[in-house]
Amino acid sequence: MDSRIQAFVDQAQTTFGLGNYYLYHHSLWRDVNHFNETSYKLCLEWFPNGTESDEDGSNPEGTAIIEYNINTGKLETAIFVMGETYAQDGITFNSGTEEVIKWIEQETGLTYNEQFQLHNETEDEIEFSAMIDGIPVSPSGYIEVKWNANRQLTFFSVHGEFPTDDQVIRETYNLSLKQAEHIAKEQVKGIEFPSFEQKKLFAVYAVEEIYIKNEDQSTKPFEMLQDGGTSKKVNHILEWDEPISGAFERKEIDLQEEITVNEAFSCTPSPTTLPITEEDEKKCVQAVERLLRQEYPEDSGKWRLTNLHRDKKYLIATLRIDQHETRVFERKLSILLDPNTMDVVNYIDNQFMLEMYHSFEESRDVTVTQEEAYEKLKGLFELKPFYVYDDEEKQYILCGKLDCHHGVNAESGEVVLLDELG
Repeated sequence: MDSRIQAFVDQAQTTFGLGNYYLYHHSLWRDVNHFNETSYKLCLEWFPNGTESDEDGSNPEGTAIIEYNINTGKLETAIFVMGETYAQDGITFNSGTEEVIKWIEQETGLTYNEQFQLHNETEDEIEFSAMIDGIPVSPSGYIEVKWNANRQLTFFSVHGEFPTDDQVIRETYNLSLKQAEHIAKEQVKGIEFPSFEQKKLFAVYAVEEIYIKNEDQSTKPFEMLQDGGTSKKVNHILEWDEPISGAFERKEIDLQEEITVNEAFSCTPSPTTLPITEEDEKKCVQAVERLLRQEYPEDSGKWRLTNLHRDKKYLIATLRIDQHETRVFERKLSILLDPNTMDVVNYIDNQFMLEMYHSFEESRDVTVTQEEAYEKLKGLFELKPFYVYDDEEKQYILCGKLDCHHGVNAESGEVVLLDELG
């Protein structure tokens, strides 16, 4: 075993009291965060002495899975399978929350009240989330710790982002809902919301979340953040005159990356951090168009290529139907390409997921206007401060997150909790 890995093995054995365990397996993998930074992880699987993996390949009860970030040398995960531990002189919390916090600070290098704060606490579990001066952040970070009846650690996980002081543009929050009224009106949108319980589509007015910048009240879209890796927005409608005969042959998707020890300990940037060039985009458009001409020959002009994204071994093209969609879930194609050859490897169409709505009862005629819906909802809007990472500033900036947990049934005019529609 490489001496650099052995150092982590020794550290884990000492820290977690694994005298009753043997190292069954170790592996390397890498991750790319929202800031396009590559981090390498070492995963150590320790089996209790005298045990082996089960017939189905699963780990035996009490297995210790310890994971370190090689870049920082810090602990990121410690899991004892099924909440059972055979550790001797391992991690035990006898003094309550403060002891847990001190241990987290020691293992992660994070500072309580500056970078993370208590989120939730129960008898045998405690959760923390990333904060800046008590204000939540996006993208965020989370820490979770669990222990058994003997107060022995059985689960620890830290993931996501915990901003440092130099990543933050600090401001005094001064936004109000009154100031944001003109934006709030525009964010009330009509959609069809599926109720799986009632097997029905409801026409509903709901608020599309948005961030409002504290500095100048300009807006920033609320986006569900995808995994790290270079992305490029594209706006290209795919059109053709002639289809291509013959079915496309799918290849198996393999997301496993072979990581060498030298790559990991030199923190070599992942290929997914490479830029997506104009030439890459051009070749991708050509390959995607060829696929559509084979598999969707009648769909010329219907699909729009909206995004390219590097992920693990692939370049992923996202396509959406080029029409106004009012349903919560819209039609989407994800096409995986080999970034070296720009050949399509496979694709995923979410049509199968949308077909479940075909049996749903359709929504009836809309009787409520958007203006009327806004008037019903305006007293229920929320505007909460958030520090949001800005890709242009390369820092976290102060915003207000505009949201509303209620909607208006567009048929009856009733104000409803959106969570209760499902």
